[in-house]
Amino acid sequence: MAKKTALVFGISGQDGSLLAKLLLHKGYLVFGTARDCDLANFARLKRLSIFDQVVLRSTSLTDFRSVAQVISEVRPDEIYNLAGQSSVGLSFDQPVETIDSFVNGTINILEAVRLLGVQSRFYNASSSECFGDTGDQRADEETPFRPCSPYGVGKAAAHWLVSNYRDAYGVFACSGILFNHESPLRPARFVTQKIVQGAVDIAEGKTRTLELGNLGIKRDWGWAPEYVDAMWRMLHLEVPTDLVIATGHSHSLQEFVECAFGEVGLNWREHISTQSRLYRPLEIQSNGASPQKAFSILGWAASTDFPTIVKRMIAAEIDQRRQSQTTSDVLADI
Repeated sequence: MAKKTALVFGISGQDGSLLAKLLLHKGYLVFGTARDCDLANFARLKRLSIFDQVVLRSTSLTDFRSVAQVISEVRPDEIYNLAGQSSVGLSFDQPVETIDSFVNGTINILEAVRLLGVQSRFYNASSSECFGDTGDQRADEETPFRPCSPYGVGKAAAHWLVSNYRDAYGVFACSGILFNHESPLRPARFVTQKIVQGAVDIAEGKTRTLELGNLGIKRDWGWAPEYVDAMWRMLHLEVPTDLVIATGHSHSLQEFVECAFGEVGLNWREHISTQSRLYRPLEIQSNGASPQKAFSILGWAASTDFPTIVKRMIAAEIDQRRQSQTTSDVLADI
C-alpha cells in the first residue's frame, strides 16, 4: 500500500515540527515548506532528529503560483496550514504583514485545491485569539468571535474563509480553534519561554531580574505534542468539523511564573519586575475553553496538566544548556 502524503505549510515552527514527527511515526511521506529552504532555520526539525526525513520545498504562501505549484507537484492526501506570523504581540507592530500572512496564505491554498481538483483534506490552524476576552465564560464552537488583536482578526478571517470554501465548493476543510499550547520548541519571544529561560538564567547567576508585563492574564495552556494529534484526528473525520482544542482549565501568568521559579528553587517575588511598557495596546484578560465536542467527536482530551507542562519546559531548557555546554567544551579542545 502506498504511503499517505502530507504537505505541511509552516513545518519549521513548533507545531509544524511536532506534527511532522507524528506523521512520520504514522508512516506518512512528509513534505514541508519554507519561503527559502536554503536560508530557513530548521532547528526544531533537527532538535527532533527528523530533519533528514522530510522533503522540503521553497514556497511563498502569499504567492498563489508558488502555492499551486507545490500542491500540484506533491498531490498530498492531507494539507496542514500552520504558517503565518505567530506572535500576538508582534501583530500590533506589524498588522498588515500579520493579517496578510493568514488571509492570503489560506485563500491561496483553498483556491489551489479547488482549481487543481486535488482530493486533499485541508486543516487550518485557527486560534483562541478569535474569541477575544471570554471573561468567566468558556468558549465553544458556537461562541461569537470578538478578536482583540490584528493576529486575532487575521485568524478569524482565515477561519471563515475555510468555512466558506467547505460550504460553497465541498472542499474537505476544517479549522482547529487551538488555545495556548506549549513545548520546549517555543521561540524565546513567547512569554512562556521567556519566563522559562529567565528563571534558569537567574538560577545560574547570569542575571537577577526578569521583566514582564501583566501577570494577571489567564490562559488555557496545554501540551503542544497532544494538540498536533488532534489536528491529525480532525482530518480523519467523516465530515469536516471545526473544533475547539483545549484543556478546559485556565491559569494566570503569575501561576506560570510561580511554577517555573519554584522548579529552580527560587522565590519569584524576589526576581520579577512588572513593566507597563510590556503591556499590549489591547489585552485579553481572560480566556477559557469548553473542549467537550472534541472529546465526543475525536475521542481526544488533553492529558498533561499545567504544572507538568512547566516542569517539562524547565527540565528541557536545563538539558539543552548542558548539551550546548558539552558541545562547546568539545570544540574548545579541538
